[in-house]
Amino acid sequence: MSIKYELVIYWGEEDQSFLVEVPELPGCMADGATYEQAVANAQKVIEEWIDTAKELNRPVPEPRGRLMYA
Repeated sequence: MSIKYELVIYWGEEDQSFLVEVPELPGCMADGATYEQAVANAQKVIEEWIDTAKELNRPVPEPRGRLMYA
């Protein structure tokens, strides 16, 4: 599966790990001890999020590309 959703990646001082949020998929987040591990975990979580939404007959948002922040 080709993942095209925007990822927001930041360092979590409290958890001492990289955190990844997927703004286009509500509640979709992952973490990892390294940047690469966090992104790999996010890819798995995105796939699971999409699979679950489809099983529940819920809409899956299309990736919008670059998000704009105010």
